[in-house]
Amino acid sequence: MPDRAIIKILTDNNLKVTPQRTAVLEVIYNLNNHPSADNIIDYLRLNFPHIPLSTVYKILDVFVEKGIVAKVKTDDDVMRYDYVRDKHHHLYCAESDRIEDYFDKKLDKIIEDYLDKNPIPNFSIKDVKLQITGNFTDKPYPELQTKNRIS
Repeated sequence: MPDRAIIKILTDNNLKVTPQRTAVLEVIYNLNNHPSADNIIDYLRLNFPHIPLSTVYKILDVFVEKGIVAKVKTDDDVMRYDYVRDKHHHLYCAESDRIEDYFDKKLDKIIEDYLDKNPIPNFSIKDVKLQITGNFTDKPYPELQTKNRIS
């Protein structure tokens, strides 16, 4: 990911561009596997051995608040981070702890139509994201990953 794109994301969200914020966003993008905070910290420590845990957690919280990344919770209650901003769902394998992005406009339409016809009383839906749990039968599905994640 070019530094220019990261800087643009930060400035577009009215965030000060700092080496720590830039590094955290680069890690999330480059790992491309819905990393946990621990994964992010381990990867960061290769280049920033003294970065405080609290700084990383604060940056992640700000990124979530600004909509730069989203939280994805696994069946084991581990919080992972997702950079893809396009509408998608997740395929989750508890056996391997692997999460893959899943894009299906037909499924999105079915859900949207169903909820239009069957509104939930006293509830305003902002978004629907499915986590489909199962087992992968082969290596990661590269066709499910977004090739160009940054606009």
